[in-house]
Amino acid sequence: MSSSLSIAVLGCGSRGRTYAKIAASFGERYRLTAAADPVAVRREAVAALAPEGAVKTFGSAEALFTGGKQADVLIIATQDSQHFGHAMAALEAGYDVLLEKPAAESLERCEAIDRRARELGRRVALCFVLRYTPFYSTVKREIESGRLGRVISVRTHEGVEPFHQAHSFVRGHWRSSRGSTPMIVAKCSHDADLLCWLGDSPAASLSSYGDRTWFREENAPAGAPARCTDGCPVAKDCLYDSHRYLTDKRRWLGMVMDGADGADDETILDFLRTSPWGRCAYRCDNDVVDHQVLACVMENGITMTHTMTAFDFGRAIEIYGTKASLKGGLPYHEAGSPELWLRHHDDGRIEPVEIVKNADEGYAGHGGGDYGIVDSLDRLFQGPQALPPGLDGLAGHRLAFLAEASRVQRGAPMPAR
Repeated sequence: MSSSLSIAVLGCGSRGRTYAKIAASFGERYRLTAAADPVAVRREAVAALAPEGAVKTFGSAEALFTGGKQADVLIIATQDSQHFGHAMAALEAGYDVLLEKPAAESLERCEAIDRRARELGRRVALCFVLRYTPFYSTVKREIESGRLGRVISVRTHEGVEPFHQAHSFVRGHWRSSRGSTPMIVAKCSHDADLLCWLGDSPAASLSSYGDRTWFREENAPAGAPARCTDGCPVAKDCLYDSHRYLTDKRRWLGMVMDGADGADDETILDFLRTSPWGRCAYRCDNDVVDHQVLACVMENGITMTHTMTAFDFGRAIEIYGTKASLKGGLPYHEAGSPELWLRHHDDGRIEPVEIVKNADEGYAGHGGGDYGIVDSLDRLFQGPQALPPGLDGLAGHRLAFLAEASRVQRGAPMPAR
């Protein structure tokens, strides 16, 4: 095993740059060796994180793969529809892979990645960063400690937040399942993975319901034009007015507009006049749901439910065991309760559970999960505790894709095997 893990980055947008920046913060533990992206300023931003000349840059995935193996691990942070092709090419080129979720746009292709990785003896870890957050790491430890007794059922909840829904799943890259993946995969694959990871079991069967109810043309305010920049009569009262990118929602713009951090208002307005992010949120070409529920039974008998809604904010979890229940998450915390707590069945006692935060609070993305997964890369890919060959996280992807199949068939029960 080499003294440091070498890392190449394919796709140097927001996610790729985040992982590269965190890796660079670990000093000699990780070495950035290559960056590939069709946009020069993005790949050069990754190269600038390492000593001059240490990072080779490539203008395309094809150039990277034909240039020979550049690192031990390839981080793939390209668009969803590109993941399958890039992951398969990376495996053939000899890389272990850290792959942004979703692994691919269909369950069949996810299974093909898993199969090929096992054939070649390669490891593919999905960026299920919530596993690596202080919050969910603590939840996992509480389950494994036995203090809850036998886990009987689990309920999880994700509030996407209305403007986030509009930015990413109405106007943005993930607005259409035809161009990416269904909402339950694109956004809630984290949650599907958590159900399998925390329950320590794949699903046996499931059912799901959901729809696109609010973000539709018939719900547009009277007189609303196709673009917010065309002069909307209700702009000052609209949650989704794209002029908010100039004020309280400016941070979202940096994820989709190159140079947004230093752009003046007129440059941003020009972007909004022509890009998808300036469109009326009720008059887009979106087809993904804005709310969905799923219910499943795991192979070990635990029953689980998950609710996704655009009209709340933050994740919450409730775990019901034979000795105690464990509850927590952002909605509870915002209401003034402890972030995570136990309720003991024998005496009704409420016990706050301490969550140990990451040492470096400078990388709090996804609740510390971005920092946590990069901190785990050498353990995931090197040494006696490394992942086995294959696609780690496949069970959660299977759960999410089958949930969408059930939803499309109006809640039809789906065997998960």
